[in-house]
Parts: sequence; C-alpha cells; structure tokens
Amino acid sequence: MRYRIEKDSLGPKKVPADAYYGVQTVRALENFPVSRLTFPPPMIRALGTVKLAAAQANLKVGRLSRPKGRAILQAARELIADKRGLQSQIQVDVYQSGAGTSLNMNVNEVLANRAIEILGGKRGDYRLVHPNDHVNMAQSTNDVIPTAIRLGILFVLPDLLRVLGDFEKGLRSKARAFDRVIKSGRTHLQDAVPIRLGQEFGGYARVIEKERGRIEEARGALLEMNLGGNAVGTGINSHPRYRALAVQFIRKETGLPVRPARNLFAVTQSMSDAVHVSHALRGLALEVTKIANDFRLLNSGPRTGLDELRLPAVQPGSSIMPGKVNPVMAEMLNQVCFHVIGHDLTIALAAQAGQLELNVMMPVMGHTLITSIQIMANGTRLFNERCLRGTRANVARCREFADRSLGLATALNPAIGYANAAEVVKEALRRDVSIRRVIEERGLLKDPKIARLLDDPFALTEPS
Repeated sequence: MRYRIEKDSLGPKKVPADAYYGVQTVRALENFPVSRLTFPPPMIRALGTVKLAAAQANLKVGRLSRPKGRAILQAARELIADKRGLQSQIQVDVYQSGAGTSLNMNVNEVLANRAIEILGGKRGDYRLVHPNDHVNMAQSTNDVIPTAIRLGILFVLPDLLRVLGDFEKGLRSKARAFDRVIKSGRTHLQDAVPIRLGQEFGGYARVIEKERGRIEEARGALLEMNLGGNAVGTGINSHPRYRALAVQFIRKETGLPVRPARNLFAVTQSMSDAVHVSHALRGLALEVTKIANDFRLLNSGPRTGLDELRLPAVQPGSSIMPGKVNPVMAEMLNQVCFHVIGHDLTIALAAQAGQLELNVMMPVMGHTLITSIQIMANGTRLFNERCLRGTRANVARCREFADRSLGLATALNPAIGYANAAEVVKEALRRDVSIRRVIEERGLLKDPKIARLLDDPFALTEPS
C-alpha cells in the first residue's frame, strides 16, 4: 500500500495515499477498533448537510473565500449523494471519543481532501483547504454532532410513520373482514365472554394509531437546532449572522421546518429531545411486541394449539420436522422490538451521563436511535406485507371455542344471578360438557332472554 505523510498537533502519521480521510481519522481507527460498526447513511447525510449549510453561511458573511467555499459546497453535495464512494470514507467506529470529535474530523478531512482535488491539488495538501480552518469554520463538534443527530432522526422518521400508517390500515381492514367472526375472549389466558375477532383487530389498530401520534409529537422538539452555538453555546469564532443563516440554509436544503434553538446552551447540554423520541419508540415496540405475541398464540397448533388465525406460510419451519411451518414474521418482529427496547436503555444511560456544558455520549446515541427507527420501520413493513395481509381467520375453530367457553355463563347473571351462574360453570367443568348443555338440562332456556343470547352470540359482544 502506498502512503502519504500528514501532520496534526501530535506529529506526523502515515495515511493511505488513496484515502480521502486524513491523519486524525487514522488515529481514531487505531484507537477505537471496537465494533466495526460505522455510522448509518442518514447520519452521514446529516453531517454533509451541516457542513454544506455552514459553508454557505460562511460564504454569505464573507468569512470563506469563494474558490474554497465553492469547492467545499461541491464536496459536501457529493458526500450527501454518496458520489465517488465518499460515504464509505467515514470509517470511524461508533464507540469512539466523546462528543463525536473523531466523527466530525473524519467528515472534515474527507470534505477537505475532495475540495482540494476539485481545486486541482493533491490529497493532503491542506494549504488549499484545511479540515479545521475551512471545512469546520465557525463550528465545533459540540454543535455539529447534536445538529446532525437531530437531522438524521428527522430524515428517517417519515418512513417509520408511513409504515405505521400502512400497518394501522392493514389492521383496520382485517377488523372489518373479521367483524362477524365470533370467538372466545380470554383474560388471564382463561375463558372469558365472547368477542368478535374484528373487535380484537380494531383494538390493535387503535393502539398503533396512538403510538404513531406519540412519535409525531416527540418529533416536533427535534426541529430546534443548536448549530452556531459552537463549543459551549456562546457562538465563539462565528459571525453574528452565521447562526441564523446556517439554520436557514439547512431549512432550504432539506425542506424541514427547522429553527435556531431558543437557548443554545440547553440544546448543547441536554439530549432530552432525542430521549423523548426513543421513549416513544420504546412504547411502540412494547405494543407491537404484544401484537406479534398475540399472532403467535392465536396461530399456535395447528392440531394442538388455538389455531384461530392462519398465518401465511413463507418458509419451512424445521430442519428436522417435515411439514412444520412457524410464525417466522411475528418472531422476527419480536426480536426487532426487543432490540429497540434495549437501545432505549442505552440512550437513557447516555443522556444522563452528560456533565456541565456538554453531553459527550452523543456518538452512541446517534447511531443507536437512527438504527432503532430504521429496523422498526423495516420489521413492521415486512410483517405487514408478508404476514398480516395474508392472515385468515379459522372461523370454525373460533366458533367452536366460543361455544365451549365457560365465559358464556356470564350471560346468565341478569337472569339467575352470579352465584347460580357459577354453579352452572362448576357443573360444566365437572362433567366436561358445554355451558349450553347444562343450561338446557336445567330448563333455563325457557327464559326467552337467555335463549336469544345463546342463539345469537353476536349480541353478547355488544352492550345489552
């Protein structure tokens, strides 16, 4: 491998000759070979957007010369669009120096070296464009990374919200399709009064609608940007107009209604806005886990379980048992939710670990939260497309359990009272016969109200 020699404040270092990154990235690669996890593309795109807006603002106020500024703008646009493989040059590990200094410098060096090329120079000749003096002008890691985290989250949330909207519609469609399917309700995993399968699915749809709303509500606080606060929020080394201009350019480039933070110190110190998004995502994951669990339980069998739902067969279920088919899409969704819930704890611990003017645990927060949103969107989309859409009701099985359910005795309460109805249940259990048979033998069907309810169990699923 061919190398070039670059210098930083710690001395000279060999850098691969064809690399767009530079000496500080090399040091980070040597210091933090932890996980081989790098930052997701939305985070890199967000960093490119921050650098683009900063260069535009510095050009506007006359701090950055036009040749250098235009070269940086072109390089930033190429990074955002991933031209020339520039995003692959952002190689630092997620687990790195606090605040994300290594990540910020990785981006600064890539953009500087690409800008140098655009100006006709050779990579590493920072006399033309310097990573710190020009690409990072009027910036600090401490305002660049929080802004990029917010933008990265805002970039990926619309996809999740669309997926949740589709999931809710799919559940409502099944609620309508299954509305006449009578089944036994279950509480404590024991027989309960009848319910319609469509009512169960309508409940699932409403839960997803509410969780989607909570995520949208948490999203609003992310629109405040602390870009321009620099190291601690004071805006040192920046032009008085820089802050407003930089955020204005972000708004123009992204179409997002971002705005300067009302208090730069608060947004630099605290990552609570990201925490609220994470907590909303955790709430969604908990509810989706419950839905996936219900699908698995209602699909159990087919001969020895509930078998009330028939899920589409998408792959063989066993390497040893012929013909076995498992609820794999629900199992996948469970695992996604578990991962997201664990990520929420990581984010909570990182958020409380900030001290004084800065939260230094931002790199893991940015990576973890953006990844959580992406896998939640992907997992839910696949479950909706490859499981929910093809799910069918086993109507006969549902009705069989409804007829055998001991919860039917609840319909007797208004006519014969709770204590007498309990005696009917005990006799049915002792003799292993249906509630209806005991009712018939005791002559209770002479009451037209009871007869009507047992003959039309749909009436038992509504107030009466």
